[in-house]
Amino acid sequence: MHIVQILPALNEGGVERGTVELSRELVKLGHTSTVISSGGKLVGQIDADGGEHIELDVKSKNPLSAFMRALALRNLLHELNPAIVHYRSRVPGWLFIMANRTLKLPFVSTVHGFNSVSPYSRVMTFGARVICPGSAVVEYIRKHYSVSPSKIRLIYRGIDPGLFDSQKLDMNFIDEFEERYGLCNAFVVMGVGRVTQLKGYDVLIRAVAKAKASVPNIKCVIVGGVDSSRIGYAQSLKALVKELGVEDQVAFAGGQSKIAEIYRCADVLTSNNSIKPESFGRTMAEALAMDCPVIATCFGGALDIVKEGENGHFYNPGDVDQLAALLVRAHDEKFTGLREDALVRFGLQQMVEKTVAVYEEVVKGELL
Repeated sequence: MHIVQILPALNEGGVERGTVELSRELVKLGHTSTVISSGGKLVGQIDADGGEHIELDVKSKNPLSAFMRALALRNLLHELNPAIVHYRSRVPGWLFIMANRTLKLPFVSTVHGFNSVSPYSRVMTFGARVICPGSAVVEYIRKHYSVSPSKIRLIYRGIDPGLFDSQKLDMNFIDEFEERYGLCNAFVVMGVGRVTQLKGYDVLIRAVAKAKASVPNIKCVIVGGVDSSRIGYAQSLKALVKELGVEDQVAFAGGQSKIAEIYRCADVLTSNNSIKPESFGRTMAEALAMDCPVIATCFGGALDIVKEGENGHFYNPGDVDQLAALLVRAHDEKFTGLREDALVRFGLQQMVEKTVAVYEEVVKGELL
């Protein structure tokens, strides 16, 4: 098959990395993979893996240019003539729906998050199959949209066992990273993900400030890029660190490409969303694949990943005292079998096989 995936951009994020990985695996299976986006730092990887990236503005929300951009997408898809199209976000979704009025290409969609309930968001449920990365997302779209349960497919995001392998790490990077951020002989708490209000890093910082009395060697590293619209929030986090007097305990490492090595440096990963839950929580599954336990807020995608008392713990969203207590507990707690369990449940192979099966269903005309 020739599969086209469409998403806004190819920069940092779980959706973007998942798109790149799926493209690579599709090529390995003998399919033709094309990714359409407005560009980004992961574009080169698509091409290096044997796929093709085509740059087109499918990101802008400007309604005045929507018709012309949909027309450009229509012309491109007419030329490509793919077997199926897979869109992964609302703007690309609407542009594709407009472009596809005359093309009549088969298509599926993936609901990657808990978007606001609105006619605008409904486009994510238009696919012949609607893929959801977590059970909480399944419940969300069933509650708010008239989507037949038979159209929905639960497919967890996949973790590449080759990438997240403790035997294949860049030890020089680890040594330099630990030295740079003072992690040697420290109890390392990691927060991984783009620096946005949704990630709850303020809760993590406050919890570390409370926990340091019981765990003097605690060190928190926040790993994630800051886009131009979030600079003010990032500055507020640094001001909070100074206000709480934890400059020696909290470090900001920015965006990092060697994610497996980052997890290897951690004693525990925290997922602190308190406003909106993770739809899946890729970082949690990745950390477990590197034998790193997880402490997470008890809603959304975390409920599919964390097993209370077996690979980590839950805490109530926004509860600083509860998170602080769990950080203290984690200092003396050990878990086993984390990687094996994570790869069984969230390995890349299960994601690829289930996604290809969805494509085949739709291409063969097995409509519901």
